[in-house]
Amino acid sequence: MTETPILYWTRRDFRIADNPALCAAAARGPVIPVFIVDEVVEGHGAAPKWRLGLGAEAFGAALREAGSDLVVRRGVALDVLRALVSETGAREVHWNRLYDPAARGRDEDVKAALKTDGVAAHSHAGHVLFEPWTVETGTGGFYRVYTPFWKAVRGRDPGEALKPPRLLAPESWPSSQDLSGMGLDRAMDRGAAVVRPHLAVGEAAAQGRLGAFMARGIADYAEARDDLARDGTSHLSENLTYGEISARTCWWAGRRAIEDGKAGAETFLKELVWRDFAHHLVFHTPHIVERNWREEWDAFPWNEDADAPEVVAWKRGRTGMDVVDAAMREMYVTGRMHNRARMLVASYLTKHLLSHWKIGMDWFEDCLVDWDPASNAMGWQWSSGSGPDATPYFRVFNPETQAEKFDPHGRYRRKWVAELSSDPPETALSYFDAAPRGWDMSPDDDYPAAPVVDAASGRKRALEAYENRGF
Repeated sequence: MTETPILYWTRRDFRIADNPALCAAAARGPVIPVFIVDEVVEGHGAAPKWRLGLGAEAFGAALREAGSDLVVRRGVALDVLRALVSETGAREVHWNRLYDPAARGRDEDVKAALKTDGVAAHSHAGHVLFEPWTVETGTGGFYRVYTPFWKAVRGRDPGEALKPPRLLAPESWPSSQDLSGMGLDRAMDRGAAVVRPHLAVGEAAAQGRLGAFMARGIADYAEARDDLARDGTSHLSENLTYGEISARTCWWAGRRAIEDGKAGAETFLKELVWRDFAHHLVFHTPHIVERNWREEWDAFPWNEDADAPEVVAWKRGRTGMDVVDAAMREMYVTGRMHNRARMLVASYLTKHLLSHWKIGMDWFEDCLVDWDPASNAMGWQWSSGSGPDATPYFRVFNPETQAEKFDPHGRYRRKWVAELSSDPPETALSYFDAAPRGWDMSPDDDYPAAPVVDAASGRKRALEAYENRGF
């Protein structure tokens, strides 16, 4: 132990329990937790940036309850950390590792510079179950297909979850900026008020979500998670994204559910490992976030015009394909989208509309509160066919048959598309409060008489485009 303060740099790990970097810092001496609105944060889309700010505020409140506090600063990460080292006399900085290219580039630069300054810089494992370089194929490479990856880790022990550490406060706190005045919610505009009631922010809320799911949802999870109208998922993606709960805590809850004979528990664990797989891939092949993972797709004639009329209709939930429109509107009202629906809207954009997956990836980055750079990139490339372990190029989801199968009574579609009902529910009407004013949309508008691209002709056009490229 030392009396010199230790800096703990929080980024996407807004929790006290099972936080390796925070525990390591607390074991060394008084801890000064710091959150920086830095160059990576500034690049986030509207919803993720706003939700990150909410998570940081909740974490600060939790730290204060534990006798600590959260120092907030804005600026280039290295500059801010160097200033705090100078102000506090700290000689150590701890953080939990992230794996996407933007975060890795920042962190590597920070670590090298701090070490040059004579400051110990320690990064820890805390964002995923298994570090990407610890999962290797029999020949020593990385996994490109999910199922072998799952088989390689399903029997592994990720270690026990760490208990909340005792946090010693420093003799004096450095100055902190006002997070609420930084405008992280500015781009959300009026949408913030609509989305906010659908969120569960902070560590306590995340633990509550996990507990409720384990008590009432996990037994039927394998089947219920595909039912669009049913609340059959855990909703933990939001909290895992900001580290308000650890993947390891969720893993052990799932393992206990397996021991209790709950049928959906293994499917839940597979979803946690799917998240790991995304970070495994973004670490080993960082180009996945910006260009086709499979080079043979580089010559494919995607539409790259994000303002093309059919793409605008897709963004606004006005394609005339009701299940696609319902999903897009759900995202505007709640900040999330049902997992099955994500596959449908991605397939429709990239296959029926033949539009580049990057258009969808960027739109989701702007709109999703559970946006994760690795999962978002992998999901879009999986849906388009250009990514690792992707859906086959010839598999073109038919939105109409998918809706019949996963929303047979139309409840999901009526819940989110006001124009489909004479007396639409509040959920559907809320979309018009969340949508940008410039769209000038009203529930009194007529719903499109026909889809911008119907299921049959869209599939035919997509298959012809693939065949002409030799796929």
